Amino acid sequence: MTVQLQLNERHQRILRATIKHYIATAEPVGSKTLLQEYDFSISSATIRNVMGKLEKAGFLYQPYTSSGRVPSDSGYRIYVDRLLDLDHNVNKFPVENFLDATWQYFAGSYDLIFHKIANILADLSGCIALITLPQTMSSILHHLQLVRLPNEQIMLVMVIDNYQTESFILDGYQLTAEETEYSSEIIDRELEILSNFLSHKLKGISIKKISSLNWQELDDEFKNYANFIKDLLSKIKSKHLDFQSTPILLQGFSKLVQQPEFTQIEEIKLLLNFLEQEQEQLFPLIFNLNNDNISFNKVQIRIGTENPLASMRSCSLISAYYSQDELPVGSVGLIGPTRLPYEQAIALVESTADYLSEKL
Repeated sequence: MTVQLQLNERHQRILRATIKHYIATAEPVGSKTLLQEYDFSISSATIRNVMGKLEKAGFLYQPYTSSGRVPSDSGYRIYVDRLLDLDHNVNKFPVENFLDATWQYFAGSYDLIFHKIANILADLSGCIALITLPQTMSSILHHLQLVRLPNEQIMLVMVIDNYQTESFILDGYQLTAEETEYSSEIIDRELEILSNFLSHKLKGISIKKISSLNWQELDDEFKNYANFIKDLLSKIKSKHLDFQSTPILLQGFSKLVQQPEFTQIEEIKLLLNFLEQEQEQLFPLIFNLNNDNISFNKVQIRIGTENPLASMRSCSLISAYYSQDELPVGSVGLIGPTRLPYEQAIALVESTADYLSEKL
């Protein structure tokens, strides 16, 4: 049972020092070590007492009796959220020189550029690096048509770039008994009018931008359709993102197996099998435009048990979106043990995402 603890300055300093030392050494940390290595003007007994309180609060734990303490996932979360100095002007990782050389050398081939950047990230971080290739940004709508089906459902047919055709049933939109009292010809005519209106309004617009249109500009005669249209366009965007999902580039498997946390062969085999065989489960964790709780401008950090996938719960996942024309089109990330040098890893991911956004 954990005990609530309001972290004062002393608690924070000792927790920060404990986590930093454990990240550097992978060895449980004791009070004497902190007294010797850090500038604490208090006794070893006082440090030991504070560490005991931090353990009861769930931020530290002892891996075995009479050992020093190591951080828990909750301790790492406090460390990342409150104890790191992430001043962007100071801690931006100087990765641009590495990336510039790659961008220039492989100019014209996105596949080669992104594979090489993943290699660079893995080498610099000692973690598994992952990058999604840019989502297609040239998906421009040319025409759409709403069609009534025999079962009174509505199907949407879209013509996009290169006159490729896509279609899907509009879930949740089935004509009501009241509506079907009208003749089929009247219903088809209304769908045609609405299709022509939408095609006129949306022709030439990127599909990723259509759900953010200014609804105040809708013509008065179509105000009755406003909610339908707004929801329809969100569905178009959502469905189209499914069509555009791309593989995840993964590099650095050999780096991860060198970490002391992954000395157990079964544990590392479980993780590597997941990363190689079940990427469709990983993709939504690093590129999910339909999650309203995610800020596209912020680095996302999942620590240990915060990961929803069991195979990832011994790891931390740090990721950030990169953008084109201010719209997120891909993601950069690192997977490593929870004992990560978070300050450097966060800055490395953020700097790389910013670099790709600028280049694209």
